[in-house]
Amino acid sequence: MFSVIKRCIREYKKASLLAPFFITFEVIMECLLPFFMSYLLEALEHNEVNMMLLWMGILVVTATLGLAFGFLSGKYASIAAAGFAKNVRHDLFYKVQDFSFENIDKFSASSLVTRMTTDVNNIQMAFGMLIRVAVRSPLMLIFSVIMAFTVNWKVACITCCIIPIVALAFFIISKIAMPIFDRVFKKYDALNESVQENINGIRVVKTYVREEYEQKKFDKAADEVNIDFTKAEKIVAFNNPIMNLAVYTLLIVVCIFGSYLIVSTNQTELKVANLQALLTYNMQILNSIMMLTMIFVMLSISLASIKRIAEILNEESTIKNPLNPIYEVKDGSIEFKNVSFKYSKAAHKNTLENINLSIPSGATVGIIGCTGSSKTTFVNLISRLYDVTEGELLVAGVNVKDYDLKTLRDMVSVVLQKNVLFSGSISDNLRWGKEDASIDEIKRVCKIACADEFIDTFPEGYDTHIEQGGTNVSGGQKQRLCIARALLKSPKILILDDSTSAVDTKTDAKIRYGLKNDLPDTTKIIIAQRISSVEGCDMIIVLDGGKIDGVGTHEELLKTNMIYQEVYEIQNRISKQGGNENV
Repeated sequence: MFSVIKRCIREYKKASLLAPFFITFEVIMECLLPFFMSYLLEALEHNEVNMMLLWMGILVVTATLGLAFGFLSGKYASIAAAGFAKNVRHDLFYKVQDFSFENIDKFSASSLVTRMTTDVNNIQMAFGMLIRVAVRSPLMLIFSVIMAFTVNWKVACITCCIIPIVALAFFIISKIAMPIFDRVFKKYDALNESVQENINGIRVVKTYVREEYEQKKFDKAADEVNIDFTKAEKIVAFNNPIMNLAVYTLLIVVCIFGSYLIVSTNQTELKVANLQALLTYNMQILNSIMMLTMIFVMLSISLASIKRIAEILNEESTIKNPLNPIYEVKDGSIEFKNVSFKYSKAAHKNTLENINLSIPSGATVGIIGCTGSSKTTFVNLISRLYDVTEGELLVAGVNVKDYDLKTLRDMVSVVLQKNVLFSGSISDNLRWGKEDASIDEIKRVCKIACADEFIDTFPEGYDTHIEQGGTNVSGGQKQRLCIARALLKSPKILILDDSTSAVDTKTDAKIRYGLKNDLPDTTKIIIAQRISSVEGCDMIIVLDGGKIDGVGTHEELLKTNMIYQEVYEIQNRISKQGGNENV
C-alpha cells in the first residue's frame, strides 16, 4: 500500500529530503537559544557588558539561522507536499481512464470523486506533516531532553517521569478517535453520491417538485458526516486540557524543586538563569509530545485515505491489450461463437447466453427486445467495453481480444444509449471523432445525421457553444450530434444504441437513408424500440432474456416470431390511434 503511494513522490524526492534536512538545523538552533539565553542572563546578573554583547550577538545569529532554516524547510515541504498530491491525482485520473466498464462498475462515480478530492487532500496534509512536523517534533523532543540533562539532570528527570504519562493519554485518545475517522469517509461517498445524483437529475427533480425530498436526503447524509466528525473532534479536543494540565503541573513541580536547589545550594548546583532554560525546554518537550499525538491522529485519518487511493492504483483493468496486438480491422463482419456473458464472476446467471450469430460486412442489422433483454450488453461486447465470459467474438475473422484496443474502438464506433456532449463548440465536440477533421468533413457527417438542419439555424453555426452535458440543445439535437461525431471516425462498424429515440419518425427515416447510401461498406447495428426504425434492415435480431429468440428480415419475423409479431401489432395499433409507438 505504502510502496504504491511512495511512487508518486517521483521528481519531488529532492524537496522531500531537503525539508527534513533544514528542519533538523532549525530544531538545533531553537534548542540552543534557551541555552545561550541562560549565559546572557548570567552575564546580565554579574553586569559583564562584554559578555552580554557577545551572547546577544550569538543569540541574534542563532535566531537568524533558525529563521532561515525554518523558511527553507517550509518552502521545500510545501513544494514536496503539493507536488506529491499533483502526482497522486495524475496517477488516479490516468488509472481510471484505463479502467474497463467492469472496473468502473466496481467503484461508484461518487466514490471516485471523493478519492480524487477529499482523500488526496488528506494525504497531502499528512505527507506535508510527515516530512516537516513528524521530523521536527521527535527531534525537538530528543534535543530538548538532551539539553535539559545538560543544564541539570535532576530537574530533567522530573520531566522524563511525566512524558510517558502524557504520551499514554494522547495515545488512548487517538486510538478511540481513529475508527470514527475511518467511518466518516464511507459517509463522504454517500454524501457525494447524493449531490451528484441530484445535479445530474435536476430537471427531473424540478419536474416532479421533489426538491424537498432531495433536501432531506442530502441533510441526512450531511448530518451523518457531521455527527461522526463532531464525535471524533470531541474526543481529540481532550488533547488541549490534558496538555495544559501537564504543562502547569510540570511548571509548578519544576519551579518548586528548582527553587529549592537554587536556595539550598546557593546556586552552585542550579542557577536562576538555568531554571529559565529548563522551563523553556520543558515546554518544548511537552509541545513535541502533543504534536506527535496530533501527527498520529492525522496519519490515522490519512491511513484510511491511503488505503482507498491504493485500491484504485492497485486495481488492474480487466481488459488489456494483447502482447502482440493486431493494428488493422479489415472489414466489418461480426461473428458470435457460443458467447455467454455475466457482469460478475460471482453471478449465478448469465446476462447473455449461448449467442451464435454471423453478420456480414456492410449489413444493416436491427436489434429489438423488451427492456432488460440485454440489447446494450450485446453490442458492448463488440468494442470490448466488456469481455465475453465464454465463447469467442470475432470481428473481421479475428478475436476481438487480439486487436489493439485503440484500433478496435476506432473502427467500432458506438453511439451510447446515454448521449454525452462536453462543454465547447459544436465543432470541438464533433472532433472527438477525428481530431484533425476539416470543416468540410464535419459538415458531411452532420448532413448524414441530419444535424445540419438545426446547426445552420444557429447564429454562430458550428462555433456555437455547447454547455456541459449539452443542456442548451434538445434531446433529439444531442442525439444527432452524437451520431455525427461517431460517423467522423469513418468506422467499419457503427452501433446506434437507441440513438434516435428522441427524434421524430421523419428525421429517423432520413438518418437511416443517409447511413444506407453514404456508408454502404460499414456494418450498421441499430438498437431500437420502434419497429419502423429497423424494418428496412437486412437482418433483425430479436432478443429475449439474454437469448436470441429470432433472426430474420421484417417479413420473415412477422411470419415466424411471436415477440416481433406482438410488438408490431401493438405499435401499429397505437400508431393508427395517433399515440406513442415506443413500446
